[in-house]
Amino acid sequence: MSKNKLMSLALASVAFTGMVHSTPVLAASQGTLGPTSSGSVSITASVPNRARISGLTDVSFLNQDPATAASAAQNVCVWSNTATKAYTVTASGNGTANAFTLSNGSSTVPYSVAWAPSINQTSGTALTTGTASASLTSTATNQTCASGPAASASLIVGISTTDLSTMSAGSNYLGTLTLLITPQ
Repeated sequence: MSKNKLMSLALASVAFTGMVHSTPVLAASQGTLGPTSSGSVSITASVPNRARISGLTDVSFLNQDPATAASAAQNVCVWSNTATKAYTVTASGNGTANAFTLSNGSSTVPYSVAWAPSINQTSGTALTTGTASASLTSTATNQTCASGPAASASLIVGISTTDLSTMSAGSNYLGTLTLLITPQ
């Protein structure tokens, strides 16, 4: 055998050996040659933390008597897929510095936001704009409460008599409240 052929065989052997050692070890089992052949594979799946809020309705305080504080509570669905079903809620308004305010274009009036981690509540923990609540636990078993409990938390929005008395009659005050649910 010529020296060049021996050198080529040696290089091919080194290259093949390097390829065999660089092949990763897999959990799959490979079949053997025969009338039938059977193999298996491991299957792994995971999902990241997710949360969802649904069931929200707009709040209207129409022809509100300024001598009576305005309050509107609604049941909402909050779902979390974490093992503990935990979440936090962070509220922000569309006022200056995300304040909870309503505006008629020339003046503003503040409103309050509270949250309760159970349904049919008319009071709850006051939320501060841009600050996450303490960790809460959802009872929702479905992302939109389509099965299981019909809702899992209460949102309470209010306007005090002091602030109602500063509002101009016949003028609509508007604002937007945003609720951010974060799975824990």
